[in-house]
Amino acid sequence: MTKLLSIWLILVTITASAQVEQKMMDVTMTHETGLLQVVADSNGMLSCNVPPDLKSQIIRAGHVRYSDFGAKGDGITDDIDAIAAAHAFANFHGLPVAANAGSTYYIKSDRRTAVIKTDTDFGGASFIVDDVNVKNRGASIFLVQSDLPGLTPKGLSLLKRNQEKVKLTLPFPSLITVTNDRIKRYIRFGRNQNNGRAQTDIFIVDRNGHVDMNAPIIWDFDTITAIQAIPIDSAVLTIRGGTFTTIANQAESKYNYHSRNILIKRSNVVVEGLEHRILGEGEHGAPYRGFISMADCAYITVRNCVLTGHKKYQTIGSAGKEVSMGSYDLSVNRVLNASFIHCRQTNDIDDRDYWGVFASNFSKNLLYDSCTLSRFDAHMGVANATIRNSTLGHMGINAIGTGTFLVENSTIRGRSVINLRSDYGSTWEGTMIIRNCTFVPFGGKPESGSIFRGTNKGKHDFGYICYMPEEIAIENLHIDDASHPEDYVGPSIFGDFNEDMVDDAYQEDFPYVRTKKVSLQNVTTASGMRLRTSDNPYMFKSVKIHQR
Repeated sequence: MTKLLSIWLILVTITASAQVEQKMMDVTMTHETGLLQVVADSNGMLSCNVPPDLKSQIIRAGHVRYSDFGAKGDGITDDIDAIAAAHAFANFHGLPVAANAGSTYYIKSDRRTAVIKTDTDFGGASFIVDDVNVKNRGASIFLVQSDLPGLTPKGLSLLKRNQEKVKLTLPFPSLITVTNDRIKRYIRFGRNQNNGRAQTDIFIVDRNGHVDMNAPIIWDFDTITAIQAIPIDSAVLTIRGGTFTTIANQAESKYNYHSRNILIKRSNVVVEGLEHRILGEGEHGAPYRGFISMADCAYITVRNCVLTGHKKYQTIGSAGKEVSMGSYDLSVNRVLNASFIHCRQTNDIDDRDYWGVFASNFSKNLLYDSCTLSRFDAHMGVANATIRNSTLGHMGINAIGTGTFLVENSTIRGRSVINLRSDYGSTWEGTMIIRNCTFVPFGGKPESGSIFRGTNKGKHDFGYICYMPEEIAIENLHIDDASHPEDYVGPSIFGDFNEDMVDDAYQEDFPYVRTKKVSLQNVTTASGMRLRTSDNPYMFKSVKIHQR
């Protein structure tokens, strides 16, 4: 093990030197006598001269301020170069960064991303991100990154679902990402149809290859075409405060996603007390991937933050029909153990002019706690999710995936308590628990409420067997259906998942595995009407309903 650590340290040293070299390509740092200079050339290279006396002064202070590198903070001057230079200096010397309280930093240039590797306190400062006429729409404003280099492990060619140990020996606990591009999963159906994505999985292993079974492997891999081990930083990096305002892009309304954001690609990060607002949304605009975005990392907490939903715009989808484009303020991709605690949004969570605030893909163990947001959504699967002490708005809870989905002590104001996404087969392989909750169908508008909605007619290959939750437990649920249509006959457990399946004559090409058991305890309605099984009793005739 000592020999292995020595090899790793050599690799870290080599890679660190490579990172400095790379950094020097973006930020060339010198320490000549004279004046502070931060200058960008025509190729985007940033040259920064920090005189020796200023360097010593900053190091003695124990932190870096943006003003140390010439940031004006006047809300007019583009300060991104000074901000990037400040972080480059802080990263090299291991110093925290603090914005100047009361300053307003204007960011227009799309040629620069400031790399954060140390604690950063945006504090009482404001930031204006001007996306009008932005060209490089994929340029993050900040990239939160680790100093630890990733590895490409050799010798691992097979994986089995729920495998507890893999044949890897690593110097640090790591996030493993694996891909088999010979198998396609999540073959989307509907107006945004596609040919699917390569089979992907993420999991955490310790130094000896033991898998964290709180986030188990969910696919069998007969072939691995790509694998990466991303070390998990042991120290927590904290980003605090700051009020960010995006002046929205004015681009054509089509799927040209903008990523002018804070992108987290390091494990063990806390984002606390940040606010993001949006101005200038007009008659058209391109969608956003998420102002707080995270990818290929683990153990992320977003706490006491204020987000904003983006205006909903329409375009023509891949099926040639008009669709509303998803546009997000929170985005999670290939992440384990992400928590959102005491977060809320600036606009009305029931305002249908704005898209839902959150989306995730290929992630595991997601948590909302004490949040008031318009939406929770798992596109290409989630393994295990919890929503507690929260209020969800007009887009409610949307999910497909595996494991246990728990909703407790929460109010759901969507068209269902949980919508199993029909474009991915309305599949949940596992258990769903709803406990001590209130369901307000359609936010109190006249609506025939169903606890679970979805559609799967058994005619499309999604790249996997589709399941309804094997077991459902509902305890202490109040359905506030006082406002309902004239022809209302009471709420249902299940909506009509297949309106064509009304008798034995209907045959599925890709059978949809139905729920086996539903346990009910203390389900009440404002209307006084009883809870029915479904709008399609034939489809759910074999489901066992247990009243406790």
